[in-house]
Amino acid sequence: MKFNPCTGKCTQEGTHCEGCGRSHEEIAGMKAAIEGVVDFAQKMGYENIDEFTDGVVGGVKYMMGNRH
Repeated sequence: MKFNPCTGKCTQEGTHCEGCGRSHEEIAGMKAAIEGVVDFAQKMGYENIDEFTDGVVGGVKYMMGNRH
């Protein structure tokens, strides 16, 4: 499956957003994951958010590339 980013034209009707085409379940899961990362960053009190988010992106890419 290919990921489609938010287009800013969100809809709530039906099972999928008409803006990005993702299911509302997928959107909710992604929102929960992002909220967890934000909560962690706030708990740690990180001031260098750009470096933190770059680290998260790098970690996701690394882990996705090394899972079997």
